[in-house]
Amino acid sequence: MANQGAKKRKEENSRHITQLYRLIMASNILYVVVRMLIFHSSFTWKHWVGLILTTVAYMLPYQQLASMAKPAYTDDGELIDGGFDMSTGGICGYLHDVIYITCFVQAMSIISDKFWYTYLVIPAFGAYQSFGFIKGFLSLGSSEGPEEDEKTRKKREKMEKKASRGKIGKTRTR
Repeated sequence: MANQGAKKRKEENSRHITQLYRLIMASNILYVVVRMLIFHSSFTWKHWVGLILTTVAYMLPYQQLASMAKPAYTDDGELIDGGFDMSTGGICGYLHDVIYITCFVQAMSIISDKFWYTYLVIPAFGAYQSFGFIKGFLSLGSSEGPEEDEKTRKKREKMEKKASRGKIGKTRTR
């Protein structure tokens, strides 16, 4: 009963990684069968590049997630840790997003080659996140706060003066 949480997480991670693998394989098989075999007349070298790109875009995040989900054991084979929780956000969520976007792009590129532009969402989101991160560092260096208008300044001064007086309790006399 001591490692029930670790055992449960190990099973969840194993199931999750298996589902991701099946999704990746289904997307690749669908693309190869439909695009290469059925629409073979319109299959060009660009589609080979796209297939290689999606394979790499699947392989890198999947390997990272698989290594994060790997459980840790002691020297005598006892389970210590069930692996990283795959349901959390952060980098784990971003890796899942890359896999799901890749799956979408690969499946939809069967219909139209314009769906490859959807891949621009990934670097655009990365730039958006980086801008927020860098903006936080840049604002730490400046000592000046936001500009105060006259009304806000007077209100702040009044509150400071009131706070500096101290609290004097009034009592009622009868």
